Amino acid sequence: MAEVKTISINNFTTDSGVVYDSINLHYQHFGQSFEHAPVVLINHSLTGDSNVAGPQGWWSEIVGPNLTIDTRHYSILAFNIPGNGVKNYTLENYSDFHTGDIAEIFCEGLQLLGIKKLFALIGGSIGGGVAWEMAALRPNLTENLIPVAADWKASDWIIANTFLQKRLLENSKEPLKDARIHAMLTYRTAASFGERFGRTVNFEKNLFNVESWLVHHGDKLEGRFLLQAYKTMNHLLATINITRNGDSLEKIIDTISSNIHLIAIDSDLFFTAEEDKKTLKRGKKIKENIYYYEIKSIHGHDAFLIENNIVSQIFSSIFKPKSNYSQYDESNT
Repeated sequence: MAEVKTISINNFTTDSGVVYDSINLHYQHFGQSFEHAPVVLINHSLTGDSNVAGPQGWWSEIVGPNLTIDTRHYSILAFNIPGNGVKNYTLENYSDFHTGDIAEIFCEGLQLLGIKKLFALIGGSIGGGVAWEMAALRPNLTENLIPVAADWKASDWIIANTFLQKRLLENSKEPLKDARIHAMLTYRTAASFGERFGRTVNFEKNLFNVESWLVHHGDKLEGRFLLQAYKTMNHLLATINITRNGDSLEKIIDTISSNIHLIAIDSDLFFTAEEDKKTLKRGKKIKENIYYYEIKSIHGHDAFLIENNIVSQIFSSIFKPKSNYSQYDESNT
């Protein structure tokens, strides 16, 4: 496991005008040096972290030696969203921040590390929202913007679910467990549950196996995640919006110089494929190098963490020289 390192973002002012003397930004670095290889920044999901590669990495089948994002050829960087609990670091007043602030912190982190240009900026789920925010703030930052199972804004559906999550986190007797159980219902699908459990029963616990599985996920999160960190991440998820300052999506996309690769999941109940298709349709009117890819899976939102072979196949066209992106445009969806 790569060492978790820390840099400090000093004298940071949030978009809402709150000044922080110092914000800790924890990160991990895999592969080659920043100075001698193309840099890939990977933003984690809501309860994820910066550990993207290696035996315990959440994308260990995609990022590593001889893998699609090959650490022999690329320099891989992953920041932790401040307040996500890594090294027990939390934000007391997390409502001071939105995802645009997190994006600015990440951009300042890149500057402190001496990184001026990225080959790819990838993010899964909320990490993809932060990636969108970074591209809106720094339109020339990356050659490839790759939001996965993500969107440039929190939809009404996302806002509704984070609203319920907030109520569970504030009112439940077992807030982390209950919030996680509810979240798993949005991250998977009925078909995924049916295939995996088939109404089978755990007689020892006197529960359906699907119930036992949900309890397990609630217990597991409680054992590794801080309540304040979950509240922070849930709050941030509802704030994704690159158009918050009044610019249209079209105007922002027009400024972004990078290739934009939208990767959706056909069964995603959380960040729906339909929203990415709308973005593609609007973006194509003003930008040629915006592309859409679709992961076909019964597993819903979590498919980007489950269907590693499909994700790798999509990435392989991007992480090769002279890739032919046009083969993945909207005509093939």
